[in-house]
Amino acid sequence: MAVKKSELYSSLWASCDALRGGMDASQYKDYILTLLFVKYVSDKFKGVAYGDIEVPEGGSFDDMLALIGNKNIGEEMDKIIAKLAEANNLRGVIDNAHFNDEDKLGKGKEMVDKLSELLGIFRDLMPDFSRHRADGDDIIGDAYEYLMRNFATESGKSKGQFYTPAEVSRILAKVVGIEHAKAGDTTLYDPACGSGSLLIRAAEAAPVDVAIYGQEKEGTTAGLARMNLVLHNRATAEIKGGYSTFSDPQFKNPNDDGALRQFDFVVANPPFSDKNWTHGLKEYGRFDGYGDRPPQKNGDFAWLLHIIKSLKRNGKAAVILPHGVLFRGNAEAAIRQSLIDMGLIKGIIGLPANLFYGTGIPACVIVIDKENADERDGIFMIDASRDFTKEGNKNRLRERDVYKITTVFNQRIELPNYSRFVPYDKIKNQNAYNLNIARYLDSGASEDLQNIDGHLNGGIPSADVDGLSLYWSSFPNLKAALFKPLRDGFYSLAVDKGSIRNTIYSDSDFSAYADKVENAFESWKNDVDGKLRSIDGSTKPKLLVAELAEQILVKYEPVTLVDKYDAYEILMSYWNEVMSDDVYLLVQDGYKAVREIEVFNKTSIKKKKDGTEEKKTIETGWDGKLVPKSLVIETFFAAEQKAIDDIETIIAAAQAELDEIIDNAEDGSAINDVLTDKGKLNKTALKKKIEEIRSSIMTEESEALLALLNSSLPKKKEVEAFVRANPLCKNAVTDNGTITVASIKKRIAEIRATADVPEHYADDYMALTSLQEKQTLIDEQSAVLKDLKSVLDKKAREQYAKLTDEQIMELLLERKWYRSLSGGVYTLYTSVNYRIAERVTELVDRYELTLPELESKVAGLKSKVKSHLERMGFVW
Repeated sequence: MAVKKSELYSSLWASCDALRGGMDASQYKDYILTLLFVKYVSDKFKGVAYGDIEVPEGGSFDDMLALIGNKNIGEEMDKIIAKLAEANNLRGVIDNAHFNDEDKLGKGKEMVDKLSELLGIFRDLMPDFSRHRADGDDIIGDAYEYLMRNFATESGKSKGQFYTPAEVSRILAKVVGIEHAKAGDTTLYDPACGSGSLLIRAAEAAPVDVAIYGQEKEGTTAGLARMNLVLHNRATAEIKGGYSTFSDPQFKNPNDDGALRQFDFVVANPPFSDKNWTHGLKEYGRFDGYGDRPPQKNGDFAWLLHIIKSLKRNGKAAVILPHGVLFRGNAEAAIRQSLIDMGLIKGIIGLPANLFYGTGIPACVIVIDKENADERDGIFMIDASRDFTKEGNKNRLRERDVYKITTVFNQRIELPNYSRFVPYDKIKNQNAYNLNIARYLDSGASEDLQNIDGHLNGGIPSADVDGLSLYWSSFPNLKAALFKPLRDGFYSLAVDKGSIRNTIYSDSDFSAYADKVENAFESWKNDVDGKLRSIDGSTKPKLLVAELAEQILVKYEPVTLVDKYDAYEILMSYWNEVMSDDVYLLVQDGYKAVREIEVFNKTSIKKKKDGTEEKKTIETGWDGKLVPKSLVIETFFAAEQKAIDDIETIIAAAQAELDEIIDNAEDGSAINDVLTDKGKLNKTALKKKIEEIRSSIMTEESEALLALLNSSLPKKKEVEAFVRANPLCKNAVTDNGTITVASIKKRIAEIRATADVPEHYADDYMALTSLQEKQTLIDEQSAVLKDLKSVLDKKAREQYAKLTDEQIMELLLERKWYRSLSGGVYTLYTSVNYRIAERVTELVDRYELTLPELESKVAGLKSKVKSHLERMGFVW
């Protein structure tokens, strides 16, 4: 069984709940990630000879599970982790979280319960990683980074610096040039490696195996990096922790000449504006030959020069630094001039602000390339600062943003207001070596000017209307449909303001444009359909999605008004949220997995009187493993679903009517007597109240029957004579010719059920019986609904095993994947209408009233206010 990322992530994050309360995220991350590591390596390598990790006797996750409920659970877990660490030279790496810490995990039973619950979650919710074999799948390492991202979010500004957002890591990996590495002894280095995400992403981008080296000052964080690399199947990486890169660099030349070791590629996100970089500083010639030294209180250029020193003759680096390095003066200006004159800076990428967890300031990527530096004649610049999406209180790069940045940079594509190659002459002679991106790339945000003539005399300026020329060229008749000439240089709206959107939709060219958007999707679908129908064990999911994404870019390139990167984003977002899980399952289990269902269970443990525990597992629901049952029902049981929908509509309507009766009840109404404290109908109280009102009904017959009930009843042989003397009691006679207490009460009940209630009860009775009718309808239909749902659920469940190969493809590809993607693409078409309509409405609102009209309106309002105030006694 392949592992679904979404389910794994959910389980991991749920496990954090067991620890919350006693510590913050910066602390409990160590516990969760340590357990994830132990569980993963135990599943993958226990009993495996020559595995990446040795799992010793007494050092596995199974040994931990045996401790559940043990009064010394924390102490014994630490011993198990110590054995695993000792066997793999991981002391100080995986044993930083102490499971016997009473300050964090509580004392006595609290610790036992907390750790037992945590182990139970890992046991019950985590998959068996030994059974997961999808080639090229980094699901566990990705889960590790999912946790790191969430921990960074919860830890806040002061503690989130151990994590570089994955999207930024991928940019560095793509622009550093490692994807062109040749087979051989390729080396990769990060002097401030944090949790190791940059190293991992760069290594993944390489077409060959690379030797990985990293240094991290914080020992605990270095341990996280080691675990991260193991989880990404890169256990041979060398990570040195607990040492400062400036006072004690750990990587020296193998020939023992004392010089810094040099590498082929470097990626780094060093601490911004490090004020303590000179503490214990050892030179190693890192700062020689640049015209000046980095300032003592700002280590940005110190890190950059260390990286340059650590590069081989043709080495390449990508470094994240704050924007200040591009334009700050004094010593930094001298160093920047030297770097430019040496030709070392290949490119600069400006990123959005507020991407990183340690700071909200904007950053940039400096791309260093020593190869052919002396022949370089300029710097390629990108301003990607406006491309992001908001996610909570942070900004995040989308898939489209990452792709656009990396593609534009690597292919040196010049886009207006986004990217350009800037020759040295402009940098050196015209801007005095200042690399501030804003000097070379206009923001592209043109100022929206107000027209005085339009405000004074009315009319929409033709300059604003002509500013929408891209739309008018695509839809030639639309401009005339929306605007008509007013006077020279001005237009007026040709339709009612409320009809703007409908006028756009009604335009024939705009309607035809929908076909262009749809046809592009259909063309993409035709090209990729064969690949999606032939996924098997040899399929590489990451290569597959790359092909799918490249194709969708090609198809939407010629579609005007739709940004091809938006189409790319729709595909990649769906891939990350849904489709990747599906593809990995297909790679693992084949298309037959569509026939499988997933049953959800809930396990409860009840303690018996004798102290033993009784475990009870109940099924709480099910769904298709790959195709949701909603699609199976839609395809095969539409009639049954319609019957259910119809009944739900009846129930909803009756409930709405019932609620309306309750909401409109006046004070003193009997309805208020049959409601709960929360204002809901109490069915028992309702029935009792109705019976109470009916018991007040009195007729001549009921009075005679009540009198009979309170007297001695006639014997069977006396009944006939009694009825002749008391004809009102004849209906109380039974079929056997007797009169009994039961027959009298039955007749009284029949009278009360059919006779009119007393007039003073009539309104209340009508309202209460109306409530009862609605509630009875709801109850009856709900019972029917429950039965229908049960039958349909059973049919749908049985249908999965009956699916043919053709039906499998129809459900998975057409009804799940393609339908979801086409729905996203359709929003691109509707957004065009939205953009036109919003701009036209904005212009109409802006010039709708002339200045004289506004002044007259203000004067009228002022007069009304003054009149009101005078009537209130305010005179001035």
